[in-house]
Amino acid sequence: MTFDKWFNKQSVLIKALLLLIPGVNWVCECLVRLSVLLHTKSTEHLLVFLLFLLVGWGWFLGAIDFVYMLLKGHLILGK
Repeated sequence: MTFDKWFNKQSVLIKALLLLIPGVNWVCECLVRLSVLLHTKSTEHLLVFLLFLLVGWGWFLGAIDFVYMLLKGHLILGK
């Protein structure tokens, strides 16, 4: 699964739009985090994936990821 690579190759505008649409942002974040988890198989990425899977649907974690993406160009632990 290479969704993380596809997501990180998109322009900041496309990534911002994907993260601003309710529901779509949760799906994109979970897919990116799952893809990174499958590549690295680290416990750190497993914990972050489970966190976003269980409570990432709320606006707070999505807002943090949105601001981080605008500043750094990728999601938190999503590279």
